[in-house]
Amino acid sequence: MDKIEVNEWKEKLPLIKQMMAREEVLWLNPLVESATTGIPKTGVTIENVQDASDRLKRFAAYIERVFPETQASNGIIESPLTAIPAMKAALADEYSTAIPGNLFLKQDNALPISGSIKARGGIYEVLKHAETLAIQHGLITTEDDYAKFAEPEFSALFAQHKIAVGSTGNLGLSIGIMSAKLGFDVTVHMSADAKQWKKDMLREKGVTVIEYADDYSKAVEEGRRQADADPSCHFIDDENSLDLFLGYAVAGERVATQLQEQGVTVDADHPLFVYLPCGVGGGPGGVAFGLKLAFGDHVRCFFAEPTHSPCMMLGMMTGLHDQISVQDFDLDNKTAADGLAVGTASGFVGKTMEPLLEGCYTIADETMFTLLKKIADTESIRLEPSALAGMTGPVHSIRENREGANSENATHLVWATGGGMVPEVEMAAYYATAKK
Repeated sequence: MDKIEVNEWKEKLPLIKQMMAREEVLWLNPLVESATTGIPKTGVTIENVQDASDRLKRFAAYIERVFPETQASNGIIESPLTAIPAMKAALADEYSTAIPGNLFLKQDNALPISGSIKARGGIYEVLKHAETLAIQHGLITTEDDYAKFAEPEFSALFAQHKIAVGSTGNLGLSIGIMSAKLGFDVTVHMSADAKQWKKDMLREKGVTVIEYADDYSKAVEEGRRQADADPSCHFIDDENSLDLFLGYAVAGERVATQLQEQGVTVDADHPLFVYLPCGVGGGPGGVAFGLKLAFGDHVRCFFAEPTHSPCMMLGMMTGLHDQISVQDFDLDNKTAADGLAVGTASGFVGKTMEPLLEGCYTIADETMFTLLKKIADTESIRLEPSALAGMTGPVHSIRENREGANSENATHLVWATGGGMVPEVEMAAYYATAKK
């Protein structure tokens, strides 16, 4: 994009000037509409999500067999929903903003197997591909016990097939761990900002890791190019995959059950506000879609992005989606929130969320580190920086008085997207940075 076009956008959307100055901003989506009319426009259906949910239930016996840490949940990969009253008080004090109602943390940092939200979509797509191959080769039917996937004839089949993905880290972990466990030949193309420990962990599990000096978009582009040249390779496309999206969307029905179990009502008089860290968009987009299916207009979802990498906000507010990048607006896409370091958003997710997303906001790295220390001190919950991006969401929606956000009956839910696999020494370094 040339300077003339950038200047035109700055005049048309003054918020872009603040974004280019790396300020923390809130953008409210003017195209959001009711779930009743918005969901049909997406082309994604409740039947699609139910199919994904059913498939994960079929695989539960296999998951439980090969990942003992899932035995308590009978092979269902799910995370706790945790009330965080001490953090709520700390947040209210930090921002001089009262937060009535409930504040919960959805702890995807504690998801088994790979310790991040990517365990939802990434693992689901790998399992679906494995199921497709196994059925094609007559090894299983959908009526069988899927614990059979742990048998040698399955790994022998999968060893003849390849899986590849481009990643900043967490998606690579979830896909690499599950693919290797099943027996696939798996390659993860990792961008320059990916953490070394993630690369090391993947290699220890038998995954081929290819490193790039460029950012996330280049890793995806190169991974896609190499996979296209190999008919035996299934490329998991974080920018355009419906299967990834559906794996994330299953979270909607799961959260509805968890809130009910905790006695939390969600209806017209008891609105739910959900704040989701956003990189390329697949994870938060899928989750938000699932929540809309579960709660309709009673849930309002916001995406949170680093001030240096607001690709989804720029894509949605201009309507250009994946046709522009943050670099077009002199932003460097450099952030400590490595999972959110994405320069160009998913066009598929941006267009899908146009009628459903309440808005987006940005958050500075310094703010994420401040909040990382606060939640560790107040709730003894340790998260990676990107997982704190959603934490300022309640402040934004309450200050804007978004349709019941400041009501005693409101529930605010911050999605903690990762941190469970972070080594002790790395987590200590995050905390030390925050103390400075």
